[in-house]
Parts: sequence; C-alpha cells; structure tokens
Amino acid sequence: MLLNRIELALTNNPLRVWLQRRFEAERLKRMGGEVVNGHILELGCGRGMGIEIIHKTFGASSFDAFDLDPRMLRLARQQLASTSLNIRLFQASATAIPITDDTYDAVFDFAVIHHIIDWRKAVKEVFRVLKPGGRFFADEVLAKTIYNPLVRRVVEHPMQDRFGVHEFCEALKHEGFEILATKDIKNHFAWFVAQKPQ
Repeated sequence: MLLNRIELALTNNPLRVWLQRRFEAERLKRMGGEVVNGHILELGCGRGMGIEIIHKTFGASSFDAFDLDPRMLRLARQQLASTSLNIRLFQASATAIPITDDTYDAVFDFAVIHHIIDWRKAVKEVFRVLKPGGRFFADEVLAKTIYNPLVRRVVEHPMQDRFGVHEFCEALKHEGFEILATKDIKNHFAWFVAQKPQ
C-alpha cells in the first residue's frame, strides 16, 4: 500500500529520522546485536535514510533495499548518490521479493509491514531470503494505534487483520523464526528481533 501525502510527510522529516537513528535503531541493536560486515536487505527504504542508519548503528557493509513507490526510490537514489557504500536499490513488493533464498545476513523493517494487506506473506518472504542464522529486525506500528480514530483520520492503513505483539510473534513462529527479543510501548508500537535457525 502506497503512503498518502500526510504519511509521506511524516515519514520523511528530520524528527522521524532522529527517532529512527537515536531510538529505534539503538533499541533494535540492544535487542539483537550488530551485523558487522553483513549483507542486509531493507524493506521499504523510503528516501534512503535507513541504509545510512543501519551502516552506522549495525556495521553492515553491503545493502539491498527496495520500495514499492518509485517516488521514494528516486529520493533514495538522490540521498545516497554521494556515498561510497555498496548499495543496490530496486522497486519491489515485500510480498514478492525478487531475490533467491538464503541471501541476507539480516533484514530490516522500519515500520513497513503494517502497511501491507497480506502482511503474513511478507513475513514468509523475509524468512525465505534470510540465510540460516540470519536475523530479522523489525519495528512496527500495532493494531491499537492503527484502529485509533484520530490516526485513521490522518493516515491510511489496511484495516483488516492487523496485528498486535502476540499476532506478529505467532506469524514469526509459524514461518520457523526463533524469537530473540520483543519490546513494546503499551501495545501501540513494538520492536522484534527474530532469527532463522541454523
């Protein structure tokens, strides 16, 4: 699902980047550790700030990232044009990632999966593209926030089959993930780290 104008503005502003860098990524690192020199995939890369954050916070060195929205990919290419990092950007959907099995040391989801109607298929795809022993780092907006009447007036999300912490963990376990850590703020927002078994 593509973001509406308001959510595009909310996700592409300095405060969001600051929160992602100083709070969300740091929390995920404390929960799941670094991925030094790892080959990673970012779901829904937006304008490309996540790649820089993952590099600086987790130590990854090789990056694939995609977005469903071609406008976001253009912004990401501009943002990352001057970097020397090894980056490949492409257009794709998280429910059909055009990558072979067992490719990545880690997959990152900075609040993308809650936008996907068939979010369980996205979880299945993440499991498929991770190497054995690879980790999935996710921070997500939960159903309690999505169903809030004020939130619904401002941003658009799928309304059917949204998840809380329990439902997301059950979907991870169903695909075969081992859950390493979870943390949530009153079931509004949550962080997950899960591992594909060796």
